[in-house]
Amino acid sequence: MIYCVVPQELGEEVFRRLEARYRDNPSVTVIWERRGAERRRDHGGGDQRQLRDRRRRRLPGDTEVD
Repeated sequence: MIYCVVPQELGEEVFRRLEARYRDNPSVTVIWERRGAERRRDHGGGDQRQLRDRRRRRLPGDTEVD
């Protein structure tokens, strides 16, 4: 499957022309991107996403083997 994504800035005319061009080709899908804003939004606070080390912290004297 091949996806041809047409940015909104190129307009509907380009989308329609590409859609007509690849209409008979089932392996090509033409998609017109219509999102108006970025999907990742800052949900308050203005802080950057916090990345954590998920590994278990080893304490001195800890002899357990995983």
